[in-house]
Amino acid sequence: MKFTELDLKPGLQKALGKMGYTDCTPIQEATFPHVLKGTDLLGLAETGSGKTSACGIPLVQAIDESTTNVQALVLVPTRELALQYVDEIGRLAQFTKVNSFALFGGFSMEIQKAKLNDGVHILIATPGRLIDFIYNGSISLSDVKTLVLDEADEMMNMGFIDDIHFVMSCLVQSHQTLMFSATMPSSVEKLAKQCLDHPEKVELTSQRKSPQSLDHAFCFTKHHQKVEHLVDLLKGERGQVIIFINSRHGVDKLNETLKGKVKNFDIIHGGLDQNVRTSIFGKFKSGKIEILIATDVAGRGLDFAKVTHVVNYDFPASRESYTHRTGRAGRMGRKGTAVTFFTPRELGEVKRLIESQRITPQWIGEEPDLSKTQVIRAQNKSRGKKDFNQYNRSRGANRGIRKQQGR
Repeated sequence: MKFTELDLKPGLQKALGKMGYTDCTPIQEATFPHVLKGTDLLGLAETGSGKTSACGIPLVQAIDESTTNVQALVLVPTRELALQYVDEIGRLAQFTKVNSFALFGGFSMEIQKAKLNDGVHILIATPGRLIDFIYNGSISLSDVKTLVLDEADEMMNMGFIDDIHFVMSCLVQSHQTLMFSATMPSSVEKLAKQCLDHPEKVELTSQRKSPQSLDHAFCFTKHHQKVEHLVDLLKGERGQVIIFINSRHGVDKLNETLKGKVKNFDIIHGGLDQNVRTSIFGKFKSGKIEILIATDVAGRGLDFAKVTHVVNYDFPASRESYTHRTGRAGRMGRKGTAVTFFTPRELGEVKRLIESQRITPQWIGEEPDLSKTQVIRAQNKSRGKKDFNQYNRSRGANRGIRKQQGR
């Protein structure tokens, strides 16, 4: 379906044309009729499928521009996602009078209060800061017609369940609730039953677990060889790269190790000041930084259009984490590559991941025998430049495509 086939505001249609949006993604085409009709919705789709616009477009469409009250409330788990969300809605609403604003911690409440007093139609907020405003009586939610719970699985992982229920208890009026998630753990399923009223369910992940525009490569290695393999991988042709580490300490340690070996990289984790994090994300999104070493703070819903490669330097703590991390590449149908390092102790997890996510793996270097249940030992031989160069040569045609898309 093309956006021009939808009965949208002229200003919204103009913005979509300027943004180069012509065809609806599957999640957008499947959800628009239900969202515009006002029914509750549970949308499950692989990360990078266009979920932000799937609710952003109908939200802008439904706003009554003659009033200045908050009519749509979007709850997100992180400040970075809030900023991304308000940026996307701002672009969608650029030729309308619809105002959006992001409310999150680490910023002056007085300045945020002044902005709300000026008039906000669509409010994107992290749960904690929103509740601060509710307790202080600084915000009215009485005109909210639509509540959106985005990245629901991550909000459950971060312990926001009580905050979500509190916010919903403040919405005493009849309203529509939309819930979007990349995965469906039992906690999200339970939340959906509690928060949604006879919802329409749109599920585009049941038959294809892993992001379909991604190549999934795995490197069986010993722990002390990972730095060598990483440096060799980064020497290949590519666009931008995100390297995921499981801890802040690990990020700082790899940062020191790569100095002098790799150029144009930076780090990000939750221990950095919010202004620093925002600045680094901005530079990475604009292409000023080529390589970002990050914890999972960069793995949740953020859209970096130029990322062609994701590297799981540390094996993900969960399958949901793998889905979110690898979804930073191969977004909106673009081609991408996810490379995951794993050691002998993680062999069983790799086997379960490949089976549960229905991944067709590509092997860099030695292919382990996944039929064995016991932990096997990695070969002592180095699989550095030779195997990574061989892998990169075998991907030659696709590399050219990725480089064009990533720059």
